[in-house]
Amino acid sequence: MTTTDQVLTGERADLLQTIGKHRGFLRQTVQGLTDEQAATRSTASELCLGGLIKHVTSVEHRWARFMAGGAEAMESEPVDWVGMFRMSADETLTGLLAGYAATAARTDELIATLDLDASHPLPVAPWFEPGASWSVRRTLLHVIAETAQHAGHADIIRESIDGAKTMG
Repeated sequence: MTTTDQVLTGERADLLQTIGKHRGFLRQTVQGLTDEQAATRSTASELCLGGLIKHVTSVEHRWARFMAGGAEAMESEPVDWVGMFRMSADETLTGLLAGYAATAARTDELIATLDLDASHPLPVAPWFEPGASWSVRRTLLHVIAETAQHAGHADIIRESIDGAKTMG
C-alpha cells in the first residue's frame, strides 16, 4: 500500500517493489550499529554508513523534487556536497533513518501518482548531456541504481566494521 491507500499494479508496483528492496538492503546494513559505528570510516574511503544514509536521502529527495517540478524545484534548496557524506557529531543514526523513511514515503507517493512519461529538462551540469530531459520513469530508474550502488558500498563498510554482511 502507498500513502494514497491504493493498490498499485504493473509498472508502478514493480518500481515501488524494486526501490523498496534496495532501500531495505541499505537499512539492513546499519541494523544494530551504534552512532559511533555509523560514523566510523572503516576503509580508505571518506565514506561512513551514516553518511551514506544521509547521501542517499539527499539524492532521493532532490530527484523527487525534480520529478514533481523539474530542475528549478530540484535546485531550489542548497546542498552540502561535502557534509552529505559525513555523519556529524549532532546527528544520530535513528534520526538519519527517520529522514530517509520520510523521503522514501514522499517518493512512493510520487510513484503512485505522477505520470511516468512526464519529462523535465535536466539541470545544467557537466555530467548531463546539454538539453537532455528525463521522464519520471527514467529518474526513478536513476534513483534505484543510485540506491543499489550505495547499498553495496554500505555492505563493504559494514563488513569492515564488524564482519557483518547484508547478503552473505
